Amino acid sequence: MHGLSRLSNGVSSLSPPSSPRHRGSRGKTTSSPTTGGCGGGAGSFRVGGGGGGRAELKNVVERFGYFLISAMYRRRGVLLFAPLLYISGMLMYMGIFGFDAVNNISSGARDVVGPGSLYRSPQVFEKLWPFMEAENRSSNTLMNVWNPKLRQGWKPCIKQTVIQSGLSGFPKSNGFLIIEANGGLNQQRLSICDAVAVAGLLNATLVIPIFHLNSVWQDSSKFGDIFDEEFFIYALRNHVNVIRELPEDILQQFDNNISNIVNLRVKAWSSPTYYLEKVLPKLVELKAVRIAPFSNRLAHAVPPYIQGLRCLCNFEALRFSEPIRMLAAKMVDRMVKNSSKSGGKYVSVHLRFEEDMVAFSCCIYDGGEEEKREMDIVRERSWRGKFRRRGRVIRPGANRVDGKCPLTPLEVGMMLRGMGFDNTTSLYVAAGKIYKVEKHMAPLKQMFPGLETKDTLASPEELAPFMGHSSRLAALDYTVCLHSEVFVTTQGGNFPHFLVGHRRYFYEGHAKTIKPDKRKLAQLFDKPSIRWQDFKRQLQDMLRHNDVKGSELRKPSNSLYMYPMPDCMCRKSDARIEISSSASLLYDRQLCNSHYIQLFCVSMEIILLLSGNLEDETHKLIMAIIIIKNCKIQTRNYRCGRGDSCCPLIVEGTRMQ
Repeated sequence: MHGLSRLSNGVSSLSPPSSPRHRGSRGKTTSSPTTGGCGGGAGSFRVGGGGGGRAELKNVVERFGYFLISAMYRRRGVLLFAPLLYISGMLMYMGIFGFDAVNNISSGARDVVGPGSLYRSPQVFEKLWPFMEAENRSSNTLMNVWNPKLRQGWKPCIKQTVIQSGLSGFPKSNGFLIIEANGGLNQQRLSICDAVAVAGLLNATLVIPIFHLNSVWQDSSKFGDIFDEEFFIYALRNHVNVIRELPEDILQQFDNNISNIVNLRVKAWSSPTYYLEKVLPKLVELKAVRIAPFSNRLAHAVPPYIQGLRCLCNFEALRFSEPIRMLAAKMVDRMVKNSSKSGGKYVSVHLRFEEDMVAFSCCIYDGGEEEKREMDIVRERSWRGKFRRRGRVIRPGANRVDGKCPLTPLEVGMMLRGMGFDNTTSLYVAAGKIYKVEKHMAPLKQMFPGLETKDTLASPEELAPFMGHSSRLAALDYTVCLHSEVFVTTQGGNFPHFLVGHRRYFYEGHAKTIKPDKRKLAQLFDKPSIRWQDFKRQLQDMLRHNDVKGSELRKPSNSLYMYPMPDCMCRKSDARIEISSSASLLYDRQLCNSHYIQLFCVSMEIILLLSGNLEDETHKLIMAIIIIKNCKIQTRNYRCGRGDSCCPLIVEGTRMQ
């Protein structure tokens, strides 16, 4: 029995048969060694049966050489092993004489020693700091950091296939889909949006995702504590049916215990075909299925309609809960006010220099034996012998050369000063608990006196409801970073992955993000004698490269959460005024009041009546104008962020492209 899905099964083509082996006959050419001669038996050999000269074998080396050549000439098949012997010899040579020693860090064996392999950033800073202090700029780089000519003019534009499919209504649901989202804030975000896509694919009713208590994050928050649950359900209503909990009659079939519902083990990056062939029949048969864990369980390459559901979920339907939005709005407002010297613009940095991050990297900094002892304790406590396994290779120098070491706050500061951001720049640092915070943050504060974190930007009373909930605190950081003029990512992970994509969606397709070339930085920070002008030139080249790479289209193997073009966006020249599926979310006489935008909207009942029979683009245009005309809008130098703190009338409903 098969349920009705919204995607027909694809038929995979057979792979071509493997080529047969062709075996050729092997000919043998024998040589005819002869012995004899003067003075006690000189040996000779003839090559190819021709008359050859004789060579006297006067010592053991010559005799051994004669034996090898004779054997190879008689058995030419031995020549096939020559490349293998050569490679084996080279590996032995490298292992003995060592270009890159491959021993465990605790053994004291040799590591890569060369440019970029040592942490000498403090010495470089000591040399360059007087030049940083003396730098006299006529204008702050922050005012014109991004070249407007490089922007390609993209606008948010959920694909028409998604909009139109939602207008036709749902066929009968095939059953209920329950998923378990694990990990931190943005891993949960990934699971939620992929679950929406799978539910749409299977025509299933999605139950609000369950959040698994992660042993690392230790956050007991539920979906509604982090995200606006009502908004999520309403925004998806025309595309995927979402409910808060299983109906009573379904739950009774499983003895009122969700754990009794069959848990389908789905492989990572599974294709839509897999879900249609393996999961859908079970869903139809059992009426409810569970997939736990549900992280990275859907392939990047899926049909446009499914990609559209991902877009709709991530960029439109998922917004933070009201307590998070309210405090985040205040924090952004304070950053804007603190950045008056740069027109309200500021730089945000996602700094990954927590104790566990430093320990996991196995990189060596300037803490000596104390640092080594502390990192060994952290590695043992968190990963229980993983780094002491036999054969485990740890090469701190090689890690640094390869750009795998977390940047210190000092290195981030030097990089930004080299790129041209002066000491008047307002800097927001999003981070967990920094390793040896006083020591490592001091030079960054020295370079950027206007440095802020969530602990300095919000009062203890304001942060109190969020303490002990890492995902809610991360949501505050996420929002402040989203609205910065420049975002700096230093180590990768889900946080920058989603934030960079959100910024592209927010800033006309340009990420406005600095992703440093850490291999190049390792070389620069290992040159205590480097000149300030050379240092600046190389870092400004790096900044220009990031500007050029800011607007990238998604490749088939990439995630649309990081690269929303062209799946979730369209070019300005091709864009139209479009009423999204969430337009009717607007509430009667809603008053949206934030530090960014204030508007008082007329009763939406009139507008919803007008929208009843709109079928062509002209009528949609008229409706959009009516909505805008009936709202009094007051702005204060602010680019409204979608889905966080602005009125749903403009943010979630009408979109001017």
